[in-house]
Amino acid sequence: MTTTVPEAIERGRTLAVPALRAAIDRLHPRLRLVVAYHRGWVDADGSPLPGSGGKLLRPALAVLSAQAAGAEPAVGLPGAVAVELVHDFSLLHDDVMDGDTERRHRPTAWTVFGVADAILAGDALLSLATQVLLEVPGDAGRLAAYRIGDAVGDLVEGQSEDLNFETRSDVTLPDTLRMEAGKTGALLACSASIGAVLAGAGPRVVDGLAAFGARLGTAFQLVDDLLGIWGDPAVTGKPVLSDLRSRKKSIPVVAALDAGGPAAQELRAFLVAAGEPSEPDLVRAAELVEAAGGRDWTRTEADRAIADCATQLAELDLPRDAELELIALARYVTERDT
Repeated sequence: MTTTVPEAIERGRTLAVPALRAAIDRLHPRLRLVVAYHRGWVDADGSPLPGSGGKLLRPALAVLSAQAAGAEPAVGLPGAVAVELVHDFSLLHDDVMDGDTERRHRPTAWTVFGVADAILAGDALLSLATQVLLEVPGDAGRLAAYRIGDAVGDLVEGQSEDLNFETRSDVTLPDTLRMEAGKTGALLACSASIGAVLAGAGPRVVDGLAAFGARLGTAFQLVDDLLGIWGDPAVTGKPVLSDLRSRKKSIPVVAALDAGGPAAQELRAFLVAAGEPSEPDLVRAAELVEAAGGRDWTRTEADRAIADCATQLAELDLPRDAELELIALARYVTERDT
């Protein structure tokens, strides 16, 4: 399926990229090169490349949340920059921890510049995100910095649980959903509300937008887990069946195991087997996940989460144009070639 990129993403990208580049220019030159390469702005030798570096979903949400609170889009721009810096911090560290060698169809930053520089670049981005917010005059920047700090805490906790799951054989669906709510949902909840915080909105609007973002995060991760098994490498930038190759206990896998039956039993045996799986093993594992209902369950839950997003927004009495654009963003997230 091919989907149209919502106008909000294009507008958010247009606003955020110059500000994001200006913020990253403040880094030490050595770390700036790592980050610029990771973002797809330059090649490994620093030669400029075309493109803005990704969809920038989180900055789009931050800008839109300022508009939802009745402010101009630019009010949310420091939040847009901060959430994208945090997102890049998490990706740089994730690639090291997971040993991933490819992202967005290119070698990952740690494979090009080394583990130490990739970790330091991520650390620098996290510090820079806080600085960008604290430079906003008045209480709004301080409150936004608190909010992003809480999101990072939840994100790190979710990542820790994800690593813990690799050695556990008793992972349940509630465990996995809770882990993904931290690893993915927390930053999207922050992105969807931080612009409203900067706009001085009250708790009802800020908390309502955060709840929308949290459910969007659930939908986003569910779709990401589907793509991790059935996604087209040309779209995902990862090898086919990548999550099964690493025997990752993603939502479709855990849902399949939870269903029980012969397919689940055979899948469980695959997950605990020693050695590198062969290509036929991976194809068979994907068939087992689908046969046990893991694919359908995940798709249904993603659709339910998006429906919850619309319900949450309808209760906030937001400006109609902002509400419609937030819904369009949410739908776009769950229509990524699944």
